[in-house]
Amino acid sequence: MKHSWASASTIIKAIKILRESTASMALPTSDAMEQEYGVKDPYQILISCLLSLRTRDKVSIPVSIELFKYARTPEQMVKLPLEEIAHIIKKVNLYYGKAQNILKISKILIEKYNGKVPADKDILLSLPGVGPKTANLVLGCAFDIPAICVDTHVHRISNRLGWVTSKKPEQTEEQLQKVVPIKYWIEINRMLVMWGQNICTPVNPKCSICPLSPLCPKIGVISHR
Repeated sequence: MKHSWASASTIIKAIKILRESTASMALPTSDAMEQEYGVKDPYQILISCLLSLRTRDKVSIPVSIELFKYARTPEQMVKLPLEEIAHIIKKVNLYYGKAQNILKISKILIEKYNGKVPADKDILLSLPGVGPKTANLVLGCAFDIPAICVDTHVHRISNRLGWVTSKKPEQTEEQLQKVVPIKYWIEINRMLVMWGQNICTPVNPKCSICPLSPLCPKIGVISHR
């Protein structure tokens, strides 16, 4: 029998609380790009997501905006030397490898896809440096295709809430697809990322002020504030 913490009614109630409670929080990278430029640009979302990997949003967002001052399309990006891209994005972790992948991806998009980011998960996963997390984020944020992007925050909080019982992000994605109604798939990442950055932190989460507390079994939480 499905645990009550993962019932549809409990999850929907939690999502509605999250939606209201995160409304005033700083947006994560992909949404920040849309806010900055006023459009859902698949290429900018893809590149900004790559830059955000293993890097805090407060670092990757300004770096993404700085890079896009020089190049906002694959055609513009391939005109920049590798060393210049690396210098522009040097504040993000693994910056040199990311610079190499940005150039490779830009060339592939031009050569195979007319300079456009395909709305196809398999093709996205074939691009250098793109994993399931980035592919799903691009599908959801850029193309409004239902997909659940599982990063460290989504994985941690979903387990704490009792929505899933998983060890790996891939398992979390599969289990969330079974319990979260499809209409919430895209926004669940944005809300849980903001929640994880501000309330449900990795260590000593702020359970005393969390409006989800009555709906949360706090699985795996050793100590909290």
